Amino acid sequence: MTGGAAVSMVLDTGTGLARRLILVPPGARFQGTAGPGGELWFVIAGRGELAAGTGPAGPAGPGTGVWLPPGTRYDLRADGPGQLRLDSVLLPADRASGGGGGGEVDEVERVRELAGCEVEVTGDRRFRVLFGPGRGCEAATQFVGEIPPGRAPTHSHTYDEVVLVLAGEGVLHAGEADRPLAAGSCVHLPPGTPHCLENTGRETLRVLGVFHPGGSPAAKTTGRTGRTG
Repeated sequence: MTGGAAVSMVLDTGTGLARRLILVPPGARFQGTAGPGGELWFVIAGRGELAAGTGPAGPAGPGTGVWLPPGTRYDLRADGPGQLRLDSVLLPADRASGGGGGGEVDEVERVRELAGCEVEVTGDRRFRVLFGPGRGCEAATQFVGEIPPGRAPTHSHTYDEVVLVLAGEGVLHAGEADRPLAAGSCVHLPPGTPHCLENTGRETLRVLGVFHPGGSPAAKTTGRTGRTG
């Protein structure tokens, strides 16, 4: 049930991991129940009020991250002057488990603000983890990364990664062809895919990433020969 919201599929990996864009006009609602694998949300723009599970309703604005364990009922109402833009990543059911992945999570821990998350550094890149193993969600990791102008070494991960560009411009180097990136671009990087995100602009390239299963953005294998870095 959308309650006046517009829902569009941005990326479907075919493995149960998918990314949607939710647009909620002022005064409209986005209501429903989280899927069998749970969902990770991130408010890109706009403001509203969110009620999830049995907890009290609270404010949601740019930078608000939300973990909805499987079967959690939600009601998001947009109350700002403009539409609320929400990123929603659906997780595969097979990785959902108790603790961070089930209904035993403290209701308060299901909503976090990016500004309150610790800044972590790997090389010349910064990131903040909103949810992940040991941080309220055992099933997956949600983070926002900041990439300065330039290109880092090619690397790969052991998990599925879906990346949404929030701001800036750049190029994805992966496989045989390079792909230009701009705000709104979304890519899927299967496990073991050698890749690199290059910032070709003058401003910081900001990305919203989700790893499945969960892992640290700093954990990677560099190069194409399997060296650990």
